[in-house]
Amino acid sequence: MTTPSQYASVRYLVDDVQAAVDFYTTHLGFTVHTSAAPAFADVVRGPLRLLLSGPTSSGARATPADAATAGRNRIHLVVDDLDAEIDRLRGSGLDFRGDVVSGPGGRQILLTDPAGNLIELFQPAQRTASTR
Repeated sequence: MTTPSQYASVRYLVDDVQAAVDFYTTHLGFTVHTSAAPAFADVVRGPLRLLLSGPTSSGARATPADAATAGRNRIHLVVDDLDAEIDRLRGSGLDFRGDVVSGPGGRQILLTDPAGNLIELFQPAQRTASTR
C-alpha cells in the first residue's frame, strides 16, 4: 500500500516514450520525474505518477499480447474550466474523442495521448450549500 507521501502510479503502454513525455508535459501540466527513453519515463502531476512504458520496457514485455493495446481505462484529471481547457488544447492542435458529456456530477470530455490511451478531463458540478 502507498502512504500519503507516495505517488499513486498508473502505467500506460506507449509506442514512443518521448512523444508521450512531450504530450503530457506540454499539454497537461506534468513534469518529468525520470527518463530512460526510449524504453521508459515517468511523469508526475500532484500525487499521480504516470509510468510511460515503451515497447522495450520491462513493463510492456510483462504484458500479455492480448492486453497490449490501449484500453477503455483512463486517467481522470479535474479541471476548473472545462471549456477553457478544450479551447486551449484544440488551439494546440489536439483532437477529442467525442463531445462533452454532462451528468449530475459534472462535465467531461475524452482525449487521447499519442499512443491512443484515454485521458478524461472533468469539471465537477457546482454544488449549492443545500446539496453538500
